[in-house]
Parts: sequence; C-alpha cells; structure tokens
Amino acid sequence: MSERPSVLFVCVHNAGRSQMAAGFLQSLGEGRIDVLSAGSMPGDQINPTAVEAMAEVGIDIAGEQPKKLTEDAVVASDVVITMGCGDECPYFRGKRYEDWVLDDPAGQGIESVRPIRDEIRTRVEALIASLEPATA
Repeated sequence: MSERPSVLFVCVHNAGRSQMAAGFLQSLGEGRIDVLSAGSMPGDQINPTAVEAMAEVGIDIAGEQPKKLTEDAVVASDVVITMGCGDECPYFRGKRYEDWVLDDPAGQGIESVRPIRDEIRTRVEALIASLEPATA
C-alpha cells in the first residue's frame, strides 16, 4: 500500500506554532506526507512574526489561514500533534498522539520566535524520520 501518512498539527489559534510546523513538514516532507493544521479556537490571521520567522528560513506561510479543528480532520490523520490545546482536541483510538510543549509565539518579537521555530524544525525532522518506511 502506497498511501501517504497524514499529520494534523493542532494549537488553540492555528496562527503560530501549528502553522510553522505545517510549513516545515510541507517543505521537508517533500510531498511524501499529507499535512493538515487546525485550531480549537482559530484566530483571524496567521501570526505575522511567525510568518517573518519562517520567511527567514525560506518557507512562505503568509498565504495560510487559521482553520477550525474538526473531527473529520482528526479522523483523516494518522498522527495528531497537539501544541497546548489540552482537552479541546478530540481523541480517537488507534491514532498516534504527541503533545509538543512549545512556547506560544503570540505577542512575542522575532528574537523570541526564532528559538520556537528552530525547536519546531527539530521536532518535525524527527517526526519525518519516524514516518519514513524502513529501507531494506
């Protein structure tokens, strides 16, 4: 079966952490992994500082919009990565869940957002490695 794995990134506003993680997975996964992101209480727009931080590493997330978390998105995903949404995230048996404890970039300057971005990149790289099929 050649079906691609799918990953859903969830944070409260779907404006910073989850958008940066989705941007990294889209870029680093090179189309081998389906990527979704959503928020339990989506914001009005993507955090401009998160957009700036990602642009510094050559990833454009400026065109993204925060999306509402739905049960359908969770059902469609193999892996659900939560980033501080706690009990707001629906739980389904058989899904792989990870909770990434990351500072919220909301209201922070670029100097504070860069280390959050870099930590997200490190975690996304490890996630990709865990999803890649073992080569014989």
